Amino acid sequence: MVLSSRLSLTFRNKSRIFNKRGNFSSFPDNFIRESFILFVMAKNVSDQLVEMLVDAGVKRVYAITGDSLNPVNDAIRRDGRISWIHVRHEESAAYAASMDAELHGIGCCMGSSGPGHVHLVNGLYDANRAGNPVIAIASTCATTKFATDYFQETNPFYLFKDCSKFVYVANTPKQFTTIMQRAIQTAVTEKGVSVVGLPGDVAAAASETIITSRKNYRTQAIYRPCDSELEELAALLNEKNNITLYCGYGCKDAVAEVETLAERLQAPIAFSFRGKIFFDRTDSPFAVGMNGLLGHKSGFDACSKADVLVLLGTDFPYAEFLPRKNTIVQIDIQPDRIGRRAQVDYGYAGDIRDTVTALLPLVKTHSDDSFLKETRERYARIEKQFDKLAHEESKPMQISPEYVARTIDRFTDDDAVYTVDTGMTAVWAARFIKAGKNRYLTGSFNHGSMANALPMAIGAAASCPDRQVIAMCGDGGLSMLMGDLAVIMQYQYPVKIFVFNNRSLGMVKVEMEVAGYVDWQTDMVNPPFDKIAELMNIKGIEVKRSEDVESSIREALAHKGPVLVNIYTDSNALAMPPHITLDQMQGFTASILKKIGLGKFGEVKDVIDSGMEHLGEVF
Repeated sequence: MVLSSRLSLTFRNKSRIFNKRGNFSSFPDNFIRESFILFVMAKNVSDQLVEMLVDAGVKRVYAITGDSLNPVNDAIRRDGRISWIHVRHEESAAYAASMDAELHGIGCCMGSSGPGHVHLVNGLYDANRAGNPVIAIASTCATTKFATDYFQETNPFYLFKDCSKFVYVANTPKQFTTIMQRAIQTAVTEKGVSVVGLPGDVAAAASETIITSRKNYRTQAIYRPCDSELEELAALLNEKNNITLYCGYGCKDAVAEVETLAERLQAPIAFSFRGKIFFDRTDSPFAVGMNGLLGHKSGFDACSKADVLVLLGTDFPYAEFLPRKNTIVQIDIQPDRIGRRAQVDYGYAGDIRDTVTALLPLVKTHSDDSFLKETRERYARIEKQFDKLAHEESKPMQISPEYVARTIDRFTDDDAVYTVDTGMTAVWAARFIKAGKNRYLTGSFNHGSMANALPMAIGAAASCPDRQVIAMCGDGGLSMLMGDLAVIMQYQYPVKIFVFNNRSLGMVKVEMEVAGYVDWQTDMVNPPFDKIAELMNIKGIEVKRSEDVESSIREALAHKGPVLVNIYTDSNALAMPPHITLDQMQGFTASILKKIGLGKFGEVKDVIDSGMEHLGEVF
């Protein structure tokens, strides 16, 4: 305000001089210099924020404007180099920014004051746990109002501390630049969320110069174990025969190197959910499926029966699916992760591509491929069992979700981006979506939140306009953040939304049954999602019969704009884990007996029929 007044006064005074004397030369000697200084100084902190985001590679901001965030909104509008994506909920903004970061290296979201801050939290937890570099701007009340319980006041430091790598509030313009530089540097190098608290008065204040750097630096350092450690690992691998590579998301840039190692060792490749889309190709000679709750018996056996299990770039959390008697090697870019999931015998810190590249010259070629053949044959049998489950025949309103997922896989592009909701939808994606030439699949795989698929699809569609974006949504997830449909409507993102409408919280239902509970309060009465989509200028398709599945999916994929396909799937469809414990069997039996006692005979029959159909996945 002071700066604006000075600038206005200066030009009023000079204007009087010009009018009185009638020529420009009559201006004081320092007029041009003073005006230039004032013009440069007129840039505020929000302008500086935009410049730093642009320099960091940010192309889009996902946010809802308002109140203390308005100076930033105005700066983005005036600058023009960053697109403002107007979401309907800040949680969705965080998910979309996380997806943007996952695909392009950095993302940005913003939330205004207390309610906007709180709404960001769940999506930022997901981004931080996924290791996605996201810059979150949490605008807040003026510094003069701090600690007064002011309207919408929160403390960003305490609120965001647990869901970020870096969080700080900029209390002065000079402090802002230092904090912002460090926030970006931390997000990019430590792979996670950085939150900058930005008071409204600071955002509108004149920017100030600093003596430290405003730029950010992305190094290309080689990161691998030392030579003696590589020699130790090579000696182990050269000595043993039955070796399995268990690969996670950390292998995404090392697929060729890992497969070369597998060929050298004649080793099967099992994978986590996050690693699946890089290795689960139909033509792969090494893939044997996933391990874990959503995995294959073949993937579980490949890990448990190996003499040596090598964990590559995975922080797989389910220790009960990892062996205890085998020799286990773990290589991870974050040393603090080594040994926290399994009894690791050899632990090495390093980037997977750098490490495997340096290891390969030390590894001898193995000739014995019997273990690889055995696990591959088991995987082929499991895949045939899955094919049987993905059948077209079904009753109306009880369409096989396996058939739906397999059909989506058949007709989507080879470089499609898939986002999947947490729950049973994730199970079907894990079992039936295969890797392609450049396919990408993601979800809330670490945080496990509902309602992630659609906002992630928004981030994918905004950042990858030339790629097919597939959102595999559960009915529970879609209805939780249904406002995202309005974002897709507004920007006409050509997202293909497939709703697995089983009228229940399917995964929760299974969890309750396995624990011996009656699945109470898991059923849902849903609105007609396809009709809602039509009202929002999104093509809607309703599918109640299995014979309409293929034609409807092909119609949706051929449509140029956004589509929502509402598919009524079987609410009792089960998916067996690769390993069942006695406690799980006892709990499931107890749940069935309780349902019989409550007179739910029809539901019991459907559950038993589905269970019998899926037993081949385990035995």
